[in-house]
Amino acid sequence: MAQVQAVILVGGEGTRLRPLTYGTPKPMIPIAGVPFLARTMERLHEAGIDDVILAAGYMPLAISEYFGDGASFGMHVTYAIEETPLGTAGALKNVEEYITGPFFVFNGDVLTSLDLRAMLDVHRKKGGAGTLHLIQVADPSAFGCVAHDDDGRISAFIEKPAPGTAPCNDINAGTYLLEREVLDAIPAGRPVSIERETFPQCIAGGKRLYAHVTNDYWIDLGRPENYLAAHRDVLAGVMPLLVEPGITGSGAAELRDKRSIVEPVHLDAGTSIDPTATVGPNVVLGRSCWVGAGAVVRDSVLWDDVRVGPHAAVDEAILASGVRIGTGATIGAGSVVGHGYVVPDGVQVPPGSRLSDR
Repeated sequence: MAQVQAVILVGGEGTRLRPLTYGTPKPMIPIAGVPFLARTMERLHEAGIDDVILAAGYMPLAISEYFGDGASFGMHVTYAIEETPLGTAGALKNVEEYITGPFFVFNGDVLTSLDLRAMLDVHRKKGGAGTLHLIQVADPSAFGCVAHDDDGRISAFIEKPAPGTAPCNDINAGTYLLEREVLDAIPAGRPVSIERETFPQCIAGGKRLYAHVTNDYWIDLGRPENYLAAHRDVLAGVMPLLVEPGITGSGAAELRDKRSIVEPVHLDAGTSIDPTATVGPNVVLGRSCWVGAGAVVRDSVLWDDVRVGPHAAVDEAILASGVRIGTGATIGAGSVVGHGYVVPDGVQVPPGSRLSDR
């Protein structure tokens, strides 16, 4: 039986996450201090899948410099760079020459606890051309639903049905396990959507696609509010990523006894928190961050080398690497501050702001 490979779609520009993605490609945004794509690689390695193809497009050098040929991760990584965006199926067609057998497909912005080995077992038992991971939601009208019979065979894809009209609550969760024959249904040289074009054509042509419905954790990281929500879930243990909820990270040991830290909090190395500051709950501090006297940081994610000045307040915000928050400044809920941006002393940033030097 052919070795299972993985294709990760990492070509998107991450426009919904701007200004974070002006300086960092979306797959490299950190989840509790580690690039999201590295988290995906860890899951693949644990599942015994070590041959990975990265379908890249936007800022590919930042990705290739981090992962190289994959050897340091115990993996083999191949890069396929899109000159122009090709869509989810077009990107697969673009890597066809590297595909040797069955392969997983991952969207580069989905965080999930899906058991890959279990999905592979289902795929092999069903024997179809593809298996799609589905999850159930209360209202599929914002997503579209995937209809299937009791045996799991998929019969239709319903795009964003009106509320109350969907035949089921199962939605496409963005992880697929496909046989190489699916690539034959994808035309070359143009953008193609696998969800809107390729899968429906496969069904119409008699190819068997099966649903793998689970209740695993799943979230699309493509929006700032989802990015913050994912961190809350990781810190709480809802998404099983850290060893245990509480005060975690390489910088936690020396700060664990500080009364000013309200669990759960994740702290990377080199973090410095003044004894009179309050940090937490639901806070991630990257490497070499500094929080000054009397400052308050709650429900926020700070990347590396962020400095929060004395008596400043950061609440439900995302601060990219190198950000400087001045003394007494306030960052309103839902704000996103881009790389290296400086908020002057005393400034009150309105809720929902997007701040960047670009």
